[in-house]
Amino acid sequence: MNPELIEKVTKLIVEKLQSQNSLEGNTKVNRASHDSAVTFWDHTTSSKQESTFRPAPNVPSVKTEEGQGLIEFQRYAEPRPLEKIESAGKKEEQRMEAIYPSSGVENPFNPEELTELISKTPARIGVGRAGLRPKTDTWLKFRFDHAAAVDAVYGNVNEELLKRLDLFKVSTMVNDKEVYIRRPDLGRKLSDEAKKTISEKCRKAPTVQIIVSDGLSSSAVEENCEDVYLSLQQSLISLGLDTGTPFYIEKGRVAVMDDVGELLQPKVVVLLIGERPGLVSAESLSAYLCFKPRKGTIEADRMVISNIHKGGIPPVEAGAYLGTVIQKILKYEASGVSLVQKET
Repeated sequence: MNPELIEKVTKLIVEKLQSQNSLEGNTKVNRASHDSAVTFWDHTTSSKQESTFRPAPNVPSVKTEEGQGLIEFQRYAEPRPLEKIESAGKKEEQRMEAIYPSSGVENPFNPEELTELISKTPARIGVGRAGLRPKTDTWLKFRFDHAAAVDAVYGNVNEELLKRLDLFKVSTMVNDKEVYIRRPDLGRKLSDEAKKTISEKCRKAPTVQIIVSDGLSSSAVEENCEDVYLSLQQSLISLGLDTGTPFYIEKGRVAVMDDVGELLQPKVVVLLIGERPGLVSAESLSAYLCFKPRKGTIEADRMVISNIHKGGIPPVEAGAYLGTVIQKILKYEASGVSLVQKET
């Protein structure tokens, strides 16, 4: 639609209404209505030029007497305060800074190439320095990211999330977080109580068994698991694949799926687990898949979809993609390196 035509028609309508009401002459002028104005932007150019149209003094008052049939003019929207405009501008600058961080190097030899390199990696490059030390902003950002990584490792998944997803909780052979970090082997084995609970509550021999574990990042589960889980469920339903009873394993490692495979005998196990946090992201989730995992399963038979978070693979897309991968695993009855060999 032609912007110039819209502007002309709008002006003509306002002027027509004004001339009609000037003929009535039966209403007192409301000075407050004189303060309201219609702003017409110049849409034909990229400039910010504008023209303002103010109603004539004979525009009727906002309040009119009943039965006179006069057109009631409402006040036009108030212009945005300067403070709000500045606040919106600052938010936009912060958003763009997060996506395209500026260089901390003063007077770079090739600023265009440095900007391009910075835009292609989340690594800390081109941050500059103050003498022999990092700049204050760089150092504070590093400390913040390090603290987020520590919190992700030592934190616990919110119970409300487990209730929303209807996941009951079991644990591995380790209860203390320090022991869990030092003894990965204990995180690969279910406790005797966990085995009993799983045997009582879970359906046996399903096609797909979904399990969730905090792993080394509780933040990853809290931020991404719900979207991945619900999307994966929807994908499996659309593919006509039945699923077992899902549950949550606290302080689990990837190979804990072998114990689950021994107990429930599923065809495919999907483990959604928090990745080891880094200084770029402490909220990255991984999805490990394996065809008929059992004790003695080698790592080459597992496969993984990693880097699931808002800065990597979107959680909803990851859940939908997992359904496609599971379908392929069932078709070839293999996973990991064996699946690649059978596909080729």
